[in-house]
Amino acid sequence: MLEIKNLHTYYGNIQALKGISLQVDRGEIVSLIGSNGAGKTTTLRTIQGLLKPRQGTILFEGKPLESLSAQEIVRLGISQSPEGRLIFPRMTVKENLEMGAFARNDTLGIKSDLENVFNLFPRLKERISQKGGTLSGGEQQMLAIGRAMMARPRLLLLDEPSMGLAPLLVAQIFSIVREINAQNTTILLVEQNARMALSISHRGYVLQTGEVVLTGTAAQLQSDETVRKAYLGET
Repeated sequence: MLEIKNLHTYYGNIQALKGISLQVDRGEIVSLIGSNGAGKTTTLRTIQGLLKPRQGTILFEGKPLESLSAQEIVRLGISQSPEGRLIFPRMTVKENLEMGAFARNDTLGIKSDLENVFNLFPRLKERISQKGGTLSGGEQQMLAIGRAMMARPRLLLLDEPSMGLAPLLVAQIFSIVREINAQNTTILLVEQNARMALSISHRGYVLQTGEVVLTGTAAQLQSDETVRKAYLGET
């Protein structure tokens, strides 16, 4: 579904991605793990069209993305729940979710997807008229994921969905991520909590200072000594 080849992305003169290559097959959950500054978020932002690569190709279902705008990429079937949630604080829960469907005009489909989001996140239905900025951190994360789902993506990009959440909420969020995947949505997941990410993933890539240094199935990465020491907190 997604194929990235030799991707180089810069912030000004600072090179953030140094020729990374990866692929995501239809129906998978694929994790990108690595320390802060490894290039995980930059990878997602480049796929989404928020950053333009200086070199390399990004193919989504065979179509090149490098020259497309973020809006065009959403219309193709890719949406993102960004790091830090970035919900619209002065808009209600319903208005935030409707913003996720900005590229669509199928009223009945939007209504159906809104109900699906409320089935995934019943708490959001309870807060439907509440301003986004007054929600708890966990509720805001649910809203960010729900807003991304309203674009009806075939590929969902999730950036640090567990950030700042209590352990019980983290488990709940990851359970819902697995459920979203079971609804035929392919997922590329960036996550600091490597243990939790690999527990729900099919495959993974380890990024280090803008390069892919290791790849394998989730089970292979979980058993790799370097990964266990560096990212799973084992000695």
